[in-house]
Amino acid sequence: MIDLRDLRDPAERDAAAGEYVLGTLDPADHAAVAAALPQDAALRAAVYAWQDRLLPLSAQAPAVQPLPALWTRLSLALDANAPSRQAPAGRAPWWQGLRFWQGLSGLALAASLVLALRLVAPVPDGQRYVALLESPDDRRAAGWVVELQAGHTLRLVPVGDTPPVPPGRALQFWTKAQGAAGPTSLGLVRAGQTVEMPVARLPAVGAQQLFEITLEPEAGSPIGRPTGPILFVGRTVAL
Repeated sequence: MIDLRDLRDPAERDAAAGEYVLGTLDPADHAAVAAALPQDAALRAAVYAWQDRLLPLSAQAPAVQPLPALWTRLSLALDANAPSRQAPAGRAPWWQGLRFWQGLSGLALAASLVLALRLVAPVPDGQRYVALLESPDDRRAAGWVVELQAGHTLRLVPVGDTPPVPPGRALQFWTKAQGAAGPTSLGLVRAGQTVEMPVARLPAVGAQQLFEITLEPEAGSPIGRPTGPILFVGRTVAL
């Protein structure tokens, strides 16, 4: 179990942030880190740094055209329940864990799927991007797709099941360009509903741009940055 006092140590804080982003923490430790984020600026900075460091790996996989049978297998895998997890008696360094490498494999698979998709409607000039937003846990469950075109429109499209939103809470949509000091809110969203907005609302548009959905108070984050757990997260790739 993570002791919040340990997070004052830079090495322990960095390791916890890395596992939080990858989704390799057990539920109790994940909850402890999520609870500490609103009050701990150093921990938030470490989480953002790990997002910047790890999620760009999703752009390394080349585009492929999956076989028809693969879509059925992927659908079954996304719907499958995650296996039960038991905390080990003695935790090895997180980068030596199997889930770490499974997480990276999941990112590469997601990139392959996204790059394989080609939106069939003709579009006017302007660079187009797409991002697959997945749960940060070990299931890597797909929840939303972000489609945007420079100078035009952003669409947030639900493609999976979003966990029920507890009473008094809401889903908030965020973006963060590479190198930005922090994320920018794009407003509240509802589970299962498509959202469209002008790209002019975004602070920037480009490849490897972070998008995420977090669980926040009913009226949204009161401090202008995420305070609740990350439910879905991903980065854009150019089409």
